[in-house]
Amino acid sequence: MVYGSRCIIDINPVITEMVRPLANCEPCRGLHSVPVERNISVEEFMKKYAFTGVPVLVKDATTNWTAMNEFSYHFFKDLYDSLEGSFQVNDEECQFFPYKTEFESLEEAFSMPEDRVNFKEGEKPWYFGWSNCHEGAAKILRSHYQRPYFIPNDSESSTIDWMFMGGTGLGAFMHLDYVERPSWQAQISGKKTWTLEPAPECEGICHALSATVEKGDIFVIDTNIWYHSTFIHPGEVSLTIGSEYD
Repeated sequence: MVYGSRCIIDINPVITEMVRPLANCEPCRGLHSVPVERNISVEEFMKKYAFTGVPVLVKDATTNWTAMNEFSYHFFKDLYDSLEGSFQVNDEECQFFPYKTEFESLEEAFSMPEDRVNFKEGEKPWYFGWSNCHEGAAKILRSHYQRPYFIPNDSESSTIDWMFMGGTGLGAFMHLDYVERPSWQAQISGKKTWTLEPAPECEGICHALSATVEKGDIFVIDTNIWYHSTFIHPGEVSLTIGSEYD
């Protein structure tokens, strides 16, 4: 079985915060920093992190992914421009996150003038995200990356992957997601710091955490449990791919 997309209906964050169930504080009790792993086995990942609510940063986890050299703003722009109906499918069936830009759609985001794409002086900064619902695009995208090696082959995965891209500054503001499952987030380029906050009812039991994800790292987090925001470091454009797993 393969799951589909996240909810594509906008939800009022105030209402969802009021009606969400109380958090289980045990996963973050006594956790003072995000664990860092290298060459972790499937068995160890399943035991310590997969569904425990404990976030983990896996270093050097994208070996042999051609996405590391191929993916860029222009790669995605050319891909969607070349596929008939790709922007319409994503507009109708998926989500687009403009963050602090004025963009109203993925097509608009991929229509920036080159000076803005390249962050020339005087141009507005940009950072945006989207999910992909176009099957043709998915086939091409997934030919450049694989399921993270530490997730079991029989794990049920979402058919929809997420991309987040942009320059230095605030990425996503502090928020909690309302999705079905935990997710992995692979840093394809650039450098991003995640700030994690426990639910208010866990204050006094749990601590705020941070994790800096560099090119080639994968961050695994249950965004239903941890409030989170991201900051993009100066330098190379940050490009992240993410997906849920079960």
